[in-house]
Amino acid sequence: MTHPYISTRADGPEHTLWFETRPRHLAGGGDPRHITQALRAADWKNRSDLDYPHVVLASPDHRHTVVLEPETSAYGAWWRIQAHGYRDGWYATFGGNTPVEILAGLTDALLKPVPETAPEIWPTLAWAGWSYERDEHGNETATHPDNLLSLRHDVLPDGKGHFWKAEATLPTGLGGHERIWHTYLDQRMPPHLFAAFAQALALDEPVQRRHSDVPHYHLVTQERGPRGEQLAAAHEARLKTVRATARKTRRSTLAAQKPPGPPTTAAVPSGSP
Repeated sequence: MTHPYISTRADGPEHTLWFETRPRHLAGGGDPRHITQALRAADWKNRSDLDYPHVVLASPDHRHTVVLEPETSAYGAWWRIQAHGYRDGWYATFGGNTPVEILAGLTDALLKPVPETAPEIWPTLAWAGWSYERDEHGNETATHPDNLLSLRHDVLPDGKGHFWKAEATLPTGLGGHERIWHTYLDQRMPPHLFAAFAQALALDEPVQRRHSDVPHYHLVTQERGPRGEQLAAAHEARLKTVRATARKTRRSTLAAQKPPGPPTTAAVPSGSP
């Protein structure tokens, strides 16, 4: 039985005209499969309801979940990442216009072994030309050179907590700002994940988009990009790398969990007194 061809944005990239788009933080959300297929390649399980327009992925150890649930507004929390645990649980949310290449900085880090030390966040952004400010209350802000993207670390008024947020905004001309996308990061998120997200924010490489993918055309520049076949090959190479990384992480985790062997004693030569 032959099935009719159904035109959908889930089709492969081979028949689409792509454009290298800068700056990446204003390029729109992009293809969510950059994240979802990478997680699936790392053996995350699909827990979605097939009759509901969302994607729910769970890590092999059920420790982490990534949920994509599009809302009526692109500025709502489309993506939700959560670590489940009473003492070490955390969560993060991302708006629909958050570029998947930036979000992948965090989700890719979930697939790697936890490093012994995490890079410092503010120096990473400073090296990329971002400015840094700290006010008298201890709130910290790093701002992209175009003044449209920022990362903030805010301390609660009672001093008993703090949180992180990144956002891209557009001045309205009346002293206000129009939000393009927004990210909220729980204070309990491990430091190496904060660092991975900051590194993704600091990158300046263009991302590939259709003309229709960009929410604010006047804020970006677009030039003819690679052919769809090249992008498909690059995506397959990414998935291959993810599979290898996931295998290495599992081996490292199992080795760390393996109980130490019995102590060895030096052999006593025969004939010794």
